Amino acid sequence: MIAIGPLLVILALLGAPLFAVIAASAMLGFTREGIDLQAIAIEFYGIAEMPILLAIPLFTFAGYLLSESGAPRRLVRLTQALLGWMPAGLAIVSLAACAFFTAFTGASGVTIIALGALLFPALQKAGYPEKFNLGLITSAGSLGLLFAPSLPLILYGIVAEISVEDLFLAGVFPGFLMLLMLSGYSVWKNRALRAPLSDSSWKEAAAAIREAAWEIPLPIVVLGGIYSGYFAISEAAAVTALYVLIVDVIILREIPIRNLPAVMRESMVLVGGILVILGMSLASTNYMIDAGVPQKLLEFVSQMVTSQLTFLLLLLAFLLVLGAILDIFSAIVLVVPLILPVAVQFGVHPVHLGIVFLATMQLGYITPPVGLNLFIASYRFERPIIELYLSTLPFFVILLISVIFIAFWPALSLILLS
Repeated sequence: MIAIGPLLVILALLGAPLFAVIAASAMLGFTREGIDLQAIAIEFYGIAEMPILLAIPLFTFAGYLLSESGAPRRLVRLTQALLGWMPAGLAIVSLAACAFFTAFTGASGVTIIALGALLFPALQKAGYPEKFNLGLITSAGSLGLLFAPSLPLILYGIVAEISVEDLFLAGVFPGFLMLLMLSGYSVWKNRALRAPLSDSSWKEAAAAIREAAWEIPLPIVVLGGIYSGYFAISEAAAVTALYVLIVDVIILREIPIRNLPAVMRESMVLVGGILVILGMSLASTNYMIDAGVPQKLLEFVSQMVTSQLTFLLLLLAFLLVLGAILDIFSAIVLVVPLILPVAVQFGVHPVHLGIVFLATMQLGYITPPVGLNLFIASYRFERPIIELYLSTLPFFVILLISVIFIAFWPALSLILLS
C-alpha cells in the first residue's frame, strides 16, 4: 500500500491522464480510511450543483466561435488602426489583441495559433526583428488570463470558494501592469518603427470601427452587465454565447451551420477535461481535508518560513516550476486547496493569492524547458525550440519583474475591491 503513492507520481510523470491519477489517489485515501467509494461519485455529482459552473462551457464555446470567425482579423485591424501610429505601434497592437483574445478563449495556445498567422507576417513585413517577433507572440499568448471573463479566473473562484466578481476586478490593474511593461520594452526596442499619422489613417480607423461594429459591444455588454448587477456570471456567459452565435453564424455568416458541431466538439473537449479534473479533485481535496493534510502542510511550512515575505518568495519559485510542468486548470484544482489555508495564515488575502497564482502560472507557459507555449509556438512557426527559449528570454524577465510587483504590492490587486 505504501508503494502506491510513489507509483501514482511516476504514472503522472509518464503521461497518465491526470484525472485518472487524481481519482486513484482519492480511492486509495478513502480505502485507507474505510470510507465507501461511493463518496467519490457523490463528490463528483456535487459539481452539478454549482450554478456558476455553467459559465465555463458557455464562455469556452463563445471563444472558439470567435477564433473560427473573422473576429481575429477584425480585432487586429481595429487595434492597428487605433494604435499603429505609436512608436512600435504594431507590437503594442499584438499585445493588446492577444490579451483580449485570450481573455475570451481562456486558452493561450488557441491565441498563438489563431492570431499568430496574422501577426507574425505583419510584424515581419513592418521590419521588426524575427527574434523579437517570436518572443512577443509566444509571450503575449497568455497575457489575457487576468482579464474577465478568463476561464482560469472563474475556475479559481469556484475552487477557492471566493467571489468571481472580486477576482474579475482584482485582475484589472495587475493585467494592465504586465501589458504596460511589455509595451514599454517593445517601444524601447523598436522605437524607430512608427507609422505616420495621416488623413488616410483616420479613414482606416473609421473603416476598422465599422467593420468591427459587432465585436466592439461584446466586452461592454458582458462586463457592464456583470458589474451593474443586471447579469449573474452564468447569465453573462449565456448572453455572450448567444450573441456570438447569432452574429457569426446568422448575421455575418462566417461560420457555416454545418461546421457548428465541429466547433462545439472542439470546445467541449477542453471543457470536459476541466470538469473531469475538477470532479475528481473535489473528492481528493475532501479526503485531504479529512486527513488534515493542509494542517500538516502548514506545520511543515511554518518550520521553514517565519514571515509573509519568505512565504511569497517560496510560493513564486514553486509556482514557476509548477506552471512549466502542469497546465493551469489542473494546477488550480490540485494546488489551490492546499496552499490557500497556508497563505491565509501568513496574512495573504485570498483574492490577492488568486491573482499571484494566475500571474505566475501565466509566466509558467514560457518557462524553459517545458513551458507549453514554447512548444506550441515552435510547432506553429516551424522554429527550433532552442530558438524560442532565446527569443522569449527578455519577455520572461520583464514578466517575472511584473509578477514580483504583483506579489509584493497587494494594493494593486485589492484597490478596486475596497
